[in-house]
Amino acid sequence: MTQNTKQDPRRLVLDLLVRAQKAKQFSNIALDRALEDCELSDADRRLASALFYGVTERTITLDCRIAQLSSRPLSEIDNGTLNTLRIGLYQLMYMDRIPPHAAINETVSLCPRRTSGFVNGILRAHTRAGAMTLPSKQSEPAEYLSVAYSVCVPLCEKFISVFGMERAESILSAFGTPPPTTVRVNTLRTSREQLAAHMDGACPTEISPCGLRVKGAVRELYGFGDGLFFVQDEASQICTEVLGAREGETVMDICACPGSKTFGAAMDMKNKGKIYAFDLHAKKLSLIESGAERLGIGIIEVAEKDGRTPIEEHFDKADRVLCDVPCSGFGVLAKKPELRYKSPAESASLPDIQLAILENACRYLKKGGTLVYSTCTVLPEENEKNVERFLASHKDFSPVPFSLGALDAPKGYVTLLPDEYPTDGFFIAKLTRN
Repeated sequence: MTQNTKQDPRRLVLDLLVRAQKAKQFSNIALDRALEDCELSDADRRLASALFYGVTERTITLDCRIAQLSSRPLSEIDNGTLNTLRIGLYQLMYMDRIPPHAAINETVSLCPRRTSGFVNGILRAHTRAGAMTLPSKQSEPAEYLSVAYSVCVPLCEKFISVFGMERAESILSAFGTPPPTTVRVNTLRTSREQLAAHMDGACPTEISPCGLRVKGAVRELYGFGDGLFFVQDEASQICTEVLGAREGETVMDICACPGSKTFGAAMDMKNKGKIYAFDLHAKKLSLIESGAERLGIGIIEVAEKDGRTPIEEHFDKADRVLCDVPCSGFGVLAKKPELRYKSPAESASLPDIQLAILENACRYLKKGGTLVYSTCTVLPEENEKNVERFLASHKDFSPVPFSLGALDAPKGYVTLLPDEYPTDGFFIAKLTRN
């Protein structure tokens, strides 16, 4: 990376967008690595983060605007120039604090001479033109949602088929605002009230009894180094609460990485008992081990295991089993913007894999024990339909109604939707073995 890249946040973003698209990396991983290697002020780091995430999140909308302003088809614009235009337009369309002339001049400065005039012309044309034209909401509903909220047409069509047009738009709109940063208090070492007293602007979560919404860089917050909390969305905290692990029990977390639910269960158990944390990806298990050490947890045993492969020595031994299965991720579009461009067809095989994991995991549960099945998606075939398939062939299991704060699940399962709850989109089902 050149010295110029290190000093210019926009050039860093341009280079990062081009490389991330080629490597097909998740944006948070690509950005974190780039910021570690660069020399930027805190203000420029914030600008780089906002631009990178913003362009990644709004690519469809930005490209539609470019197409409306350009005489060239998008297919004839090279990747570097196209990303430069996206960076410039994102500033003009979504970042009110940057004056238009500054946004244009700084963006044009990224271009080689052969393309600077073209980029300058497009950006200035945007400032002179009227509002962007959207597809018809009535005659082209999926196309309208796609351009308005920068989500691929197949996913928009899926949301409309599941939720109806009005609710689909409400949910996609909510995905445009990332949930606030939420942490789970380490109740082995402190209380929510004690920790909140040391954090400016921290406020308790509405449903989870152990969560705080916080402001600022997580690693700079009071108590991070002392392991007084860990980052965990409230939906994930609710899932752990529904599991209800208690002191002295045996718990199995079947798809455990990166470990937040494992940690929460250990805290609910007061670090007494046993948790087996399994995952298919051996390289990720170190995240659980290092996290447990920072938080002062000593009851977790990790192992590389495929959730579909039986482990006979654990049959009928667990008081609680958690199946937070691999899923399409269509509940976390606000945090993983790349998923906005993923067609549901790519996840068509997942429900059968999820069901296979669930059917294997249920063997580990004692009679009278609790099994929680969860995903971070909002699609019924991965959620309630999978639970219904499981119950139809496992008559010794029954759903268990649950409630937590204002959350009520009389059928034993609930889908958290981001336009209703300030959380990730998430599904939780609670079952028991009769």
